[in-house]
Amino acid sequence: MDTAVLLEYLWVLIVLVGLEGLLAADNAVVLAVMVRHLEPVKRKKALFYGLLGAFVFRVIAILLLVWLVQWWWVQALGALYLFYVSISHLIEIKKKSNTSTEELAEKQKDKKESGFWMTVLKVELADIAFAVDSILAAAAIALALPAVGGDFFGVNAGQYTVMLIGGLIGVIIMRFFANYFVELLAKRPSLEVAAFVIVGWVGVKLAVLTLAHDAIGVIPHDFPHSTTWKIIFWVVMLIIVLAGWFGGSKKEQNVTEPKS
Repeated sequence: MDTAVLLEYLWVLIVLVGLEGLLAADNAVVLAVMVRHLEPVKRKKALFYGLLGAFVFRVIAILLLVWLVQWWWVQALGALYLFYVSISHLIEIKKKSNTSTEELAEKQKDKKESGFWMTVLKVELADIAFAVDSILAAAAIALALPAVGGDFFGVNAGQYTVMLIGGLIGVIIMRFFANYFVELLAKRPSLEVAAFVIVGWVGVKLAVLTLAHDAIGVIPHDFPHSTTWKIIFWVVMLIIVLAGWFGGSKKEQNVTEPKS
């Protein structure tokens, strides 16, 4: 590998780590919100399963990259699931805002007692959708690199290695973000709404990929990878985060959760 190719690989890896870090932060926010109703011990277990699932599904997504690019329906299912998660939780948050403190405390108690495995299932399904989005985003960057080495699962070995490293670093970043976001959500409840709006927005991103697929062809094939779409996506993402951060008051203690 000559110096120019090596520098190109290093630069793309740095960019990819940054991108995967941002996507991992989104995933971590969703994990934190989905497990926050559980009691502390079960919450830690659910986070562990969620992070383990994120790791496993990202590795699987990398192994299936060649097929993921071809299977537009996988991207469509991921988009539909993220839409479902976003809309259903936003509706639940709206209902929660119209519920009395006593009724809300009772519902929280019921969730803590019976919702562990259902929460884990929802978390794992979200992990799958985020893994598909993460690896497709990584592929859009890494597959443009010069080929180095042989072929591995239908992808050039050099390009594959860059995607693998970026994906794994993303999971490591998520590991440290998840617990932090659980604590942050207790202080800034408005971020819960922002988190599920972000879920829906990532669903839009997967939907755009689906509609641009050669088998669908509703929008131009290159649009999801264009500078215009990337700017739109990240500007909207930033607006959602800022609105969530500044859109509600900070509180010292979550008064709606009953004491264990």
